[in-house]
Amino acid sequence: MRNGISVLALPITATGAITANRFINAAGTLSAAGGNAQGVAQTDGVIGDKVTATVIGTEIVETGGAIAAGALVESDATGRAVTKAAGVTLGRLAPGESASAAGQFVEVIQIQN
Repeated sequence: MRNGISVLALPITATGAITANRFINAAGTLSAAGGNAQGVAQTDGVIGDKVTATVIGTEIVETGGAIAAGALVESDATGRAVTKAAGVTLGRLAPGESASAAGQFVEVIQIQN
């Protein structure tokens, strides 16, 4: 598995089930479709766990569909990266990254929101 470049990682207390490599919000759940994110979860977690999230830097994120090279991304309903539509911009694919389908992993340059 590839690794991102975490400049700043912070613990977030999970208030729901957390899946690694997905966007997580400050409330401790996976980000909603088009919603804000505090960062990207580095590990899985269950309610009450302290989950480390990369909040500044690049991170490997699971995709929710095809994403073109260099595209801006937002969260789908399960915290996966999808091509930005009307939601909050959470990042941009790193140079050389693209996805042809859901379930792939891409490096995302995070954009704070």
